[in-house]
Amino acid sequence: MIYIKRAYEPAQPEDGRRYLVDRLWPRGIKREALRLDGWLPETAPSDALRRWFGHDPAKWDEFQTRYFAELDAKPQAWQPLMEAAQQGDVTLVYAARDSLHNNAVALKRYLENALAERRRNDA
Repeated sequence: MIYIKRAYEPAQPEDGRRYLVDRLWPRGIKREALRLDGWLPETAPSDALRRWFGHDPAKWDEFQTRYFAELDAKPQAWQPLMEAAQQGDVTLVYAARDSLHNNAVALKRYLENALAERRRNDA
């Protein structure tokens, strides 16, 4: 199962393996406080896409389309997440205030689609 959690929420044992999926480190948080299994900044949207989006919910659908295209072009960035998700629970950690419109929400959707595709191909 893939979960998402804001970096400012405490880590829990049920989170499974935890990965920070933002390009920038969350403000005001010490590294040891996040209890991460990894930081994967390359899974985050490009700076240009992040600036264009600006967490504007009106741009959400187009943001996801553009972000998914970026992810398609760099599978090596998100493959560790796929492998971890196939072995157990994974939590994508993010810092954005908006819990509905952020890169972790989109990345979770992307990974779940990729996992479903892999299962169909393996069947």
